[in-house]
Amino acid sequence: MDLVGACRAFVSVSERGSFTVGAAAARMSQSVASRRVAALEERFGEQLFERTSRRAVLTPFGRDMLPAARQLVQAAEVLLHEAQAARSKPLRLAVPGICSTVALARLVAEARGHGLTLDLRVAAPARRVELVHAQQVRAALLAVPAGEATWSVPLGLAGVDDPGVQRVYLETLRLGRGSSEPARRVWLQPEDDVPHLRDPLTRLRDALGLRPAQLAVAADLTTAAAEVLSTRDLLLCSPAQAGELGLYWRPVGEIALRRGFALAAAADGNPQHVQARLGTAIARCLGAEAVAA
Repeated sequence: MDLVGACRAFVSVSERGSFTVGAAAARMSQSVASRRVAALEERFGEQLFERTSRRAVLTPFGRDMLPAARQLVQAAEVLLHEAQAARSKPLRLAVPGICSTVALARLVAEARGHGLTLDLRVAAPARRVELVHAQQVRAALLAVPAGEATWSVPLGLAGVDDPGVQRVYLETLRLGRGSSEPARRVWLQPEDDVPHLRDPLTRLRDALGLRPAQLAVAADLTTAAAEVLSTRDLLLCSPAQAGELGLYWRPVGEIALRRGFALAAAADGNPQHVQARLGTAIARCLGAEAVAA
């Protein structure tokens, strides 16, 4: 039995003294209101109304039960209102700065189609961790090693000149003895300044005998891109970013690098409902190849 629906019919009929008028006020047919009240009476084992041809008059038992029934109906209405407010409350999501404005706008638009209102916070990897731990956001796309990722993005080296090869090897950046040419650098953007990407590159740099300054971290993508566009330096980036900047992109010859992302929820929240609805849209926003199983 729908206890709340039955109590709603009971309260509405009692307030109006008529099954016809009470049912209409409760937005149900008279037959439905009658069945619900009858089910309630059967459950209680007592009659709630003395039925006449014209009016529905409360019995003494009905008068005793009316206040509690009214409280139950009011509590149900409050609960429904709170549920609606919770559904429409924006979900604050921390995202990486690698996503373009167009990609973020499409993510927000697609979320609306799934009944979610997103409030995006663009932040660097370490800051996204802080935001989700401090519960300043409800969820965050965290930078993780590719083996732990839900979404992964291939990384390579991009420059203004077509290298004419399938892969770019870092060893080609090593200067010969007595060379007067400026050392070519590999620029990392803040999103890739994380241990699982920076450390392998640092070890490779040292193993190849490159200078420490040849692996540099820029303050932001704009700064890194400006250096690459005005010199023969290279940018560590995704194919999508290289395309946006008009650069030639190739994989790194000595090592396979991938950005990894996983969705984390604040406190004991569950990010699965967001991932289930928006997994494909998030992949497009990140420039990921596919959503991992």
